[in-house]
Amino acid sequence: MEIQTVQIQKPEPVNFILGQSHFIKTVEDLYEALTISVPGIKFGVAFCEASGKRLIRWSGTDPAMIELAKANIQAIGAGHVFIIFLAEGYFPVNVLRSVKAVPEVCRVFCATANPTQVLIAESEQGRGVLGVIDGEPPLGIEGDEDIEWRRVFLRMIGYKES
Repeated sequence: MEIQTVQIQKPEPVNFILGQSHFIKTVEDLYEALTISVPGIKFGVAFCEASGKRLIRWSGTDPAMIELAKANIQAIGAGHVFIIFLAEGYFPVNVLRSVKAVPEVCRVFCATANPTQVLIAESEQGRGVLGVIDGEPPLGIEGDEDIEWRRVFLRMIGYKES
């Protein structure tokens, strides 16, 4: 068995969700979950089918995000793995609960805009995702000033009540 990394390729502000599912209807169900959660959302989704024709299935509402999803999932190339790219201004926090609630979704590896590497194991049967490296290691522990900045920031962007 060989272990390798695949770097997710995307513009810096773009968020994505990487997960694992188990059925061909994943793409259509994720499409519905996203569009119901955030009307007008711009995204692309792609999914590696693991049996039958073993195609990369895809959908979405934004051509650029669809292309990102197809290119990155092809580089990952692991069975039953999906990736969702959210256009700038859309965030996983607004759709993650709906994505996880899709019946065929088994797990979510990450939801981030950070530089990310996907750890892949490859055997004679195929490829699987072992996990992800999301962002960079911490530089320290937050102090009182950092806590105050976090609290102010979350209220400023509307995620907490004043």
